[in-house]
Amino acid sequence: MTQDFSTAFPLDELDDLYREVILDHYRSPRNRTPLPRPDIASEGQNPYCGDEVSVQMALEGERIAQVGIVGRGCSISQASASMMGELLKGKTLADALRLSRRVRDMLHGKALSPQELEELGDLEALRGVSKFPVRIKCALLAWTTLEEGIADWQKRRG
Repeated sequence: MTQDFSTAFPLDELDDLYREVILDHYRSPRNRTPLPRPDIASEGQNPYCGDEVSVQMALEGERIAQVGIVGRGCSISQASASMMGELLKGKTLADALRLSRRVRDMLHGKALSPQELEELGDLEALRGVSKFPVRIKCALLAWTTLEEGIADWQKRRG
């Protein structure tokens, strides 16, 4: 989703649209196939609710060629992971970390420019999570796991 529907739809309809995007990614998660030889692999868990996610990436140089995400948990954590996988393919690791910071800012209620929101694609559907602090960790689980995986990969490379 890249358009700003805030002026075209009443808020209830906008909430319904966002809800549909989240449920679609939860029910039909993208990139669920584990990678046979990932360059980056990291596992994350939210001990408070039991959500789990495993993030794998195959690289071509520092560009993300493939993403594999497996997990279980609430609709917010799994939809966020699915949307993340769709967004990361073809990006560099630096782009991935920049997007992760942007998602973190959005979920903590920081105002983003229309261009920044457009860059987040379907993830904008999670903007409403900022109103529910308990759910922010759910939405950030895949992103935190991604950041840890990249940091580990960078550390191994020296």
